[in-house]
Amino acid sequence: MESCVHEFDVIVVGAGIMGSSTAYQTAKRGHKTLLLEQFDFLHHRGSSHGESRTIRATYPEDYYGPLVLESYKLWLQAESEIGYNVYFKAHQLDMGQETDRVVQAVVGSCRKNELGHRVLTREQVEQEYSGRIKIPEGWVGLVTEHGGVIKPTKAVSMFQTLALQNGAVLRDNMEVTEIKRDEVRGGIWVGVANGERFWGKKCVVTVGAWTKRLVKTVGGFELPIQPLETSVCYWRIKEGHEARFAIGGDFPTFASYGVAVHGGYPCDPDKRPWGPGNPLAPLKEWIEQTFSGVVDSGGPVATQLCMYSMTPDEDYVIDFIGGEFGKDVVIGGGFSGHGFKLSPVVGRILADLALSGQAKGVELKHFRIARFQENPQGNLKDFL
Repeated sequence: MESCVHEFDVIVVGAGIMGSSTAYQTAKRGHKTLLLEQFDFLHHRGSSHGESRTIRATYPEDYYGPLVLESYKLWLQAESEIGYNVYFKAHQLDMGQETDRVVQAVVGSCRKNELGHRVLTREQVEQEYSGRIKIPEGWVGLVTEHGGVIKPTKAVSMFQTLALQNGAVLRDNMEVTEIKRDEVRGGIWVGVANGERFWGKKCVVTVGAWTKRLVKTVGGFELPIQPLETSVCYWRIKEGHEARFAIGGDFPTFASYGVAVHGGYPCDPDKRPWGPGNPLAPLKEWIEQTFSGVVDSGGPVATQLCMYSMTPDEDYVIDFIGGEFGKDVVIGGGFSGHGFKLSPVVGRILADLALSGQAKGVELKHFRIARFQENPQGNLKDFL
């Protein structure tokens, strides 16, 4: 048996935003935690880096709303512990055709979750935002107070620092090559490429675009999680107008259901093309029309490539791997380009599952692996 320094209550594999949040949760609760990362900490090869992500509670699927509301509270709690901000509050504006089924589902979800909201006409949107945002005829705007901007790399660093302060051990450049059950004493052995092995009572796998590959190696089955390479674009506000769009002012975070620019190109996460990114023509046109020429639509001033881990239904995977591992190995993956905002609550849920075998106050049926056995496309959604 290796030295006791190699033994842990929980081993978290993958130190992006989900793994870092999980390690913070388990360490904060007094459990000896190891966080492993295959690359350098805060690297740019995955899904948890960059300048900004938005947070919103306006989902067409009503089961995300309560999770987002809890996530807001957990962002603020973590910020109070670290002493600086990673989340900057704003209103949220969703835009789309009034007859669009997704827009209607978002409104219905707000009503079901008793989320305060206002539906604005085209004219009211222009008035609300002093002409800074214009939408086409036949469109509406949905406004809620639950929006904001998150600084991603800073947020990952925050959770890693808090995990460290609560006693977690953090190791980067540790590529996990095997996860095996200890048949003698129980628990899990985690082996890395350099030959080191670690024993843990429980293991949590949060490896983003590498999820499908690692689960196949460990569990012997394939999860329908497709890595995509996508581009995040940043656009220049024309000189003299910067203050009208600044974080901390009255400009909202927003989502448009009329722009078909989402997702990216399927790829192998270890053999990425690193470009060229999504077609920009439709986005340029949308920016010019929506922001009245005040935002330079000629092209982005900066572009960062990012990985999505897409499930067929674009819902998460939060579950036990099962099989010989029972409830000793938990997986969080397939966040499909809309997971970052929920990382504090996902970390809480993954910690709950690892430590007690169940998550408190949340229904996880939409995130179970078994849904793909019942239907290869996963959860059925009547607004698609």
